[in-house]
Amino acid sequence: MILGLVMLQLTPEWRKSASGYTSNQESQPVTVLMAVHQGASHLEEQLDSLTAQEHEHWQLVVSIDGEDDGCAKIIENHAASNRISQISGPGKGAAANFLHLMRQVDPGNYWAFSDQDDFWLPHKLSRAIERLEEVSWNTPAMYHSRCLITDDSLDNHRISPARPKPPSFANALVQNIAGGNTIVLNPAASRLVHAAAQDVDDVTVHDWWLYQLITGAGGVVVHDDAPSLLYRQHGANLIGANDGMRARARRLRMVMDGTYKGWMETNLKALKTCAPYFTPENRRLLRRVMAARRQPLAVRMKMLREAGIHRQTQFANSIMWVSVALGRL
Repeated sequence: MILGLVMLQLTPEWRKSASGYTSNQESQPVTVLMAVHQGASHLEEQLDSLTAQEHEHWQLVVSIDGEDDGCAKIIENHAASNRISQISGPGKGAAANFLHLMRQVDPGNYWAFSDQDDFWLPHKLSRAIERLEEVSWNTPAMYHSRCLITDDSLDNHRISPARPKPPSFANALVQNIAGGNTIVLNPAASRLVHAAAQDVDDVTVHDWWLYQLITGAGGVVVHDDAPSLLYRQHGANLIGANDGMRARARRLRMVMDGTYKGWMETNLKALKTCAPYFTPENRRLLRRVMAARRQPLAVRMKMLREAGIHRQTQFANSIMWVSVALGRL
């Protein structure tokens, strides 16, 4: 592990991600929200990477979901245990566990979201906060970045896909571009998210909902093309990295078998609840998309094209329009 990290520091991706900012240890406090389920095998390494952050002003809240496989003991024995709080999860899966954290944790700090099995690069929080501090303090803003996808041993690194088009609500309605393990919210966004989460029953995944909520409310989404963490891929990943032909084939199957339509229905129900927080323009866009899904094919295609919904790449757009044509959006 240590040797692999040293070798990684020599790569162009690492040098790119570690350059172009100045670390400020006196900057704002960060609350890290971590949802845990059967995570004992990799949790200690993730806690170590958090402890090694150049930005030192952080605290961690861990929500342990379901039967504990030893995570509580790992946390209690860790060198940073005095900075970690534990709560019990709702026992309804990862998305519900993250929503539970957003409801329970006090807003007003920067919020960062953490998986249980990744490995943060040392500059992750410093870089995110520096970028977010460029946004007006009273504007909700969300940072996210690319990552280095690895195997279970944190080896065989490849960078996650680029995001060529600007973030927008029209994109967020039909695609998630923000990996939750890279997301950091500014204090204004943490207040918005905390308030909105109180009334939302269910979301497909928490990071997609965050992207939709922040853009829908007219907030700022800051995409960083440099990686901020090592994203560990293994058999227990909930969704996994969305790159490569195998991932594309999996996404197409999800359209064909109705999975994607189910995701859309869950998301739209949550967004309808959140609509009071949205700009008038985005409330109209949400209503138009919801109405279009119930129309005959020709009307449905016309309404959604005029709405401007889109995904990030030509291939992804093609899959989206297939789903529209089949009535599975």
